Amino acid sequence: MSAITLCDVGPRDGLQNRPEILSPHVRAELVERLAATGLPRIEAVSFVSASRVPQMAGAEEVVAGITPRAGVTVAGLVLNERGYDRLVAAGLREAHFSFSVSESFNRRNQGAGVEESLALATAVIGRAREAGISSTVTLSTAFGCPFEGPVDPGRVREIAARVVAAQPNELLLGDTIGVAVPRQVEDLVASVAGLGLPVGVHLHNTRNTGYANALAAIAAGATLLDASLGGIGGCPFAPRATGNIATEDLVYLLDGEGIETGVDLDALIGVAVWLEGILGEELEGQVYRAGRFPPPLL
Repeated sequence: MSAITLCDVGPRDGLQNRPEILSPHVRAELVERLAATGLPRIEAVSFVSASRVPQMAGAEEVVAGITPRAGVTVAGLVLNERGYDRLVAAGLREAHFSFSVSESFNRRNQGAGVEESLALATAVIGRAREAGISSTVTLSTAFGCPFEGPVDPGRVREIAARVVAAQPNELLLGDTIGVAVPRQVEDLVASVAGLGLPVGVHLHNTRNTGYANALAAIAAGATLLDASLGGIGGCPFAPRATGNIATEDLVYLLDGEGIETGVDLDALIGVAVWLEGILGEELEGQVYRAGRFPPPLL
């Protein structure tokens, strides 16, 4: 089967909801270790206010501590033009912009209405295109909102069409609170893929449907998948939302399905074991604990 591009969002989405605050040095080391596994893309930092998300403080220091590696793209999340300015000044060449299709969630998460965030996304996309910087937009709560309930797929497609008109490089659909099931994912991905941009998904595993949803997304034409090392993550503004699908679990699944990822699973498991030691607790992912099969010595 065709190759899938994986983006590990652990250094950003995975750490932003943790109780502890890791130093920029440790966060940079996490990115370096992930890059060494063959992951083609890593969302390393978020250029947001440290007063709102203290776990993401020192983004510039994190970027400065990362050694560029051929074949690996390091990206940063921005939510406005100030964040984009910081990303450019830090030397990154890929900007990720995320906003919610749900009015209530977007106001709690970003302090702005959906229309305001769409305008900001359009401005960032335009500036990035002129500067030769890649841009990816994620529409969060695309399948359900913790405050408004189910989200109308027609609304998602309408907002997606307006984002596509601004000409970013990619568009992702986010199951931010992990409520989607495969049929929903397949239908919405297929619909949005018809807009003409590369489409992907950002999946949380809150209700244990994340991996089935990943396969459904691929079947519908998705070529981009976000995941987080060890399944860490969550959102400080989404009650009861748990972590992303685990990168190593996803790689194990895709390898078994004959879908090329280019990622060294054993190396990735090693990074998860390292991160468990850093965080001082067992992570949500299962493959790093169970090991690959067959084991390397068989």
